[in-house]
Amino acid sequence: MIILGLLAALVGPRMFGKVGSSKQKSAKAQISLFETAIDTYRLEVGKFPTTEQGLQALRVKPDGVTKWDGPYLPKDIPLDPWGNPYTYKYPGEHGDYEIVSYGADGRAGGEKEDADIVSWKNIGE
Repeated sequence: MIILGLLAALVGPRMFGKVGSSKQKSAKAQISLFETAIDTYRLEVGKFPTTEQGLQALRVKPDGVTKWDGPYLPKDIPLDPWGNPYTYKYPGEHGDYEIVSYGADGRAGGEKEDADIVSWKNIGE
């Protein structure tokens, strides 16, 4: 019994760390998928979706938009791995547009699992 307790104490924190890392990688992969869809949208429509139109413009034709040939994503816009919506902003401060997951805490900033996952950086930068 003592051995199991020691093993759990040693392995548990490492395993929970891997879960957090895997959620961050999943968020980055979803953001990359959004980027591809947004770039296709821009090629066809001639401009990026507005902040107000958001990522939903990749699934449903926005009012007043011509040349829309979507949907540009096969499924509805998912929540991030922590159950929070992604944030889309156009124009962006770090590129043409920005897509952000605010991490486990759902708030800007943070470290480790609470760190923001953003379209303009790789994880850990």
